[in-house]
Amino acid sequence: MPDILDNKCKKAKETINNYVLVVSRTFFPKTGGIEEYVYNRCLQEPKKVILLAASYKGDREFDSVQPFITYRWFLPSWLENIKLGSLIKQILNIFWSFWLALKLHSRYSYKSLEWGHGYDFPSLLLLTYLLPVRFVVYLHGNDVLCPLRNSLFKSLFSLTLRRMDKIICNSSFTKDYLQNNFVFDTPIEVINPIVRPEKFAVAPKAETVEELGLKVRQIYQIPRQAIAILSVGRLVRRKGFDRVIKCLPALVAEDLDVHYLVCGKGEMESELRALTKSLGVEERVHFAGFVPDRELASYYAAADIFAMLTFLDTGDRSIEGFGIVYTEAGYFGKPVIASRVGGVVDAVSHRENGLLVNPEEEEEAVKALLELCRDRDLRESLGNRGRELAMKGSLSRFLMASVDARR
Repeated sequence: MPDILDNKCKKAKETINNYVLVVSRTFFPKTGGIEEYVYNRCLQEPKKVILLAASYKGDREFDSVQPFITYRWFLPSWLENIKLGSLIKQILNIFWSFWLALKLHSRYSYKSLEWGHGYDFPSLLLLTYLLPVRFVVYLHGNDVLCPLRNSLFKSLFSLTLRRMDKIICNSSFTKDYLQNNFVFDTPIEVINPIVRPEKFAVAPKAETVEELGLKVRQIYQIPRQAIAILSVGRLVRRKGFDRVIKCLPALVAEDLDVHYLVCGKGEMESELRALTKSLGVEERVHFAGFVPDRELASYYAAADIFAMLTFLDTGDRSIEGFGIVYTEAGYFGKPVIASRVGGVVDAVSHRENGLLVNPEEEEEAVKALLELCRDRDLRESLGNRGRELAMKGSLSRFLMASVDARR
């Protein structure tokens, strides 16, 4: 580690001296909303950013082509398969993020430290007492729910928030939830996630995208005139894949030729497959598995409607803090059906770029799906507006020069 640090430090000092350390235990090539958000932040000031993150399969190849400096702490993959693996990973994340943040400051003298999420906040809290830098934390949804599991974590998280120079939330929901449940007086700002066009490597209206969409339909034997519904995400309970599946029999009963494309993998796959069989719609539900970013454009192009009926999972304290997939669907001109819950309302405006429903009311979801399946003009108008909103989106500058140092 010392040799690597010294070599990268020498190279960096040839370019700039006003560094920002961005810390995120989860980062590309692992995919997800937080990973995308942090990556977009790094791309804004690549010559200033030093990224510190946990290791992940394929990270060396990914890091080698990035325009910013990246350091990783080692996280054994086999921890996923042992009983206390999750706890051990958390301990390692706290220790390594703390220790390496200190070592990197001794080498780079970075002026700001930006924490990519609320996880592992004890490390962040300790660093505020040891480093003479500005501190910023980004919060997304689930990372705000986790500290509420016991009173000690809640108190420590409130203290951490008070020690920050600035708090940035990914949605109005996250901001409101934070202010309603924790005590702090730190300045807070909402910066919604945005679509990164380079992720797809194609323009949203390109003919090649439409051709790719037709190929996807051919692969899954979806007729060209059929209505294709799409969902993208990890197959976990709060994403509501089962709720979309439960709507399909009602649509078929209305003589609609509908198919459901599911992009993602996760713990619920076997349960979802069993559900399709029990409802007699297994030939209409197509599990694509994990789809790499470079191939996602063809799935968005293949769809007529994007639907994700997420909900608050009280058992796992899990909720959708924003939902970048809704904006991505809009980027490809697709109307959205989404739940009126969490930060989704920042991404989807009712009857502007989609339809919002109560995820607990199946009849309401069926009604929305029926309306979009039958009304092509409505699909096009909502999709066109979704594209306009997605194309306008831009992250506010994350320049910390505007943050007043508090110590």
